[in-house]
Amino acid sequence: MNLTEITNLGDLFQNSLNSEPTKIALIDGETGVKVSFQELDKNISKIRSILSDEGIHKGDRVALFFPNELEFLYVLFATIRSGAVPVLINVELSSELCTYIVEDSGASIIISSSQKKVSDRAFESAHLDQIKTLIFTDIQKIKSKVSIKNTDIYGLTELMKKSKPINGSVSVSPGDPALQPYTSGSTGKPKGVILSHGGSLWNVKTICEFHKLNPLDRAIVSAPMYHSNALNGAIKPMLLVGGSTVILNGFNSSKMIESIDNFKVTYLRGVPAMFKLIVEDKKSLSSHDISSIKWAVSGSSSLPESLITSFEEISGSSMGMAYGLTEGGPVVTLSPRYGDNRIGSSGIPLPGVDTIIIDPQTKKQLPANSIGELLVSSPGLGTYHNLPNQEKTSFETLRGHRFLHTKDLAYIDLDGFHYIVGRIDDMMIVGGENVYPAEVESLLLKHTKIKDVCVVSLPHSIKGEAPVALIVSDPVTEEEIKQFALLNGPAYSHPRRILSIPKMPLSGTGKIDRVKARKIAL
Repeated sequence: MNLTEITNLGDLFQNSLNSEPTKIALIDGETGVKVSFQELDKNISKIRSILSDEGIHKGDRVALFFPNELEFLYVLFATIRSGAVPVLINVELSSELCTYIVEDSGASIIISSSQKKVSDRAFESAHLDQIKTLIFTDIQKIKSKVSIKNTDIYGLTELMKKSKPINGSVSVSPGDPALQPYTSGSTGKPKGVILSHGGSLWNVKTICEFHKLNPLDRAIVSAPMYHSNALNGAIKPMLLVGGSTVILNGFNSSKMIESIDNFKVTYLRGVPAMFKLIVEDKKSLSSHDISSIKWAVSGSSSLPESLITSFEEISGSSMGMAYGLTEGGPVVTLSPRYGDNRIGSSGIPLPGVDTIIIDPQTKKQLPANSIGELLVSSPGLGTYHNLPNQEKTSFETLRGHRFLHTKDLAYIDLDGFHYIVGRIDDMMIVGGENVYPAEVESLLLKHTKIKDVCVVSLPHSIKGEAPVALIVSDPVTEEEIKQFALLNGPAYSHPRRILSIPKMPLSGTGKIDRVKARKIAL
């Protein structure tokens, strides 16, 4: 089956299933369990049968509470094949926010891991009147709390033993909803984003073609699979091309390095914090070979040049960047795998993506190398769930195409390479001058003693607001850092205070948590 013949995202790996059914598709890096395309298909078909028995139909929402476990992917694709819509829950959020997402989505069923922290959140959300069924992967692990009025509670393992597989998938149109992730909620409550079957298939196919991925590739992920970096950057592409993916339940540099060596990983997706810790783990690197890596891509936030150089030296691979956002495609730009790859850039738009830069105040389009708001148009653009006002303010039609206001500040050079400099909300006006945290961070990371940095804005009695830098570094004085910034950058953008901290506060998806960072700086 050619991709052009596939309309349901749940059939993503149909070509591989047909041609090499016994080939390994997934590897649990924690237990060593290997799952072939044939076994993956069988597990998905069994869970599809369970969903049918529970009265789940096309368009219904199914809330998924999972860490990085194989069962997450079984349930995810079973739901999609059923024509229903998986609601991807960030289990690192508070119980209150998880419950808000479930309620907002309209889900009537929750399927959850039995891992304690995750099952606790699922159990809390299951008290909503709308939830009729709660399924845990292993009911035996949570017997102490399996009672909720008017809610049926089952064990997935037991149900799968009894279920009769339902093969194939429900017929869908390209515009039908396939997935419903939620935005991070850093600027308010999380917002539901509906991604279509057609848009999702376009995005994964284009990524595979752009990066020339093939059946011999093997990826590894440790970032949460409910997040775009892992799911859209590695897992879905590997399933489509017939490659394989090693899944780790969380990041540990030693375990990551060992797994790359043991499983001969060729394709690495991650975030800057992960690559930084790999480079610094000299002990593990001395006893393991990671030269199997041929291509590495970092997403979620900017990557300093020194880190790219260090990683390429220890791995012998090339390294690039990716940029995307939940409602934006999700993947928008990628560094070319071969040829021109510009340090500091998030790459060029995927084929089919259109981008423009506008002045946030005047809304007029800006020329090359001018910083402004990045607007994105692509076949993968999402829509907001039950948020008509947000839909009106975030999207607009320009040049006959629907564009998303990303609220990211960026510039595009003359050759089309994109550079993300921060969020509109993060930009500070210091004595009348625009200062972008990403540019100050990039400057400070050139100091040999600074290992990591986050720049935030705080009120200033004279300038209105001014940069404050949180750093992780070797021993260095505040004055030394200030002088470095003054000598190498505009005086108005130098940090007025430098705070040394043991490690950066990170979100569940590996990004620096700027809200927490600002609280530390206060």
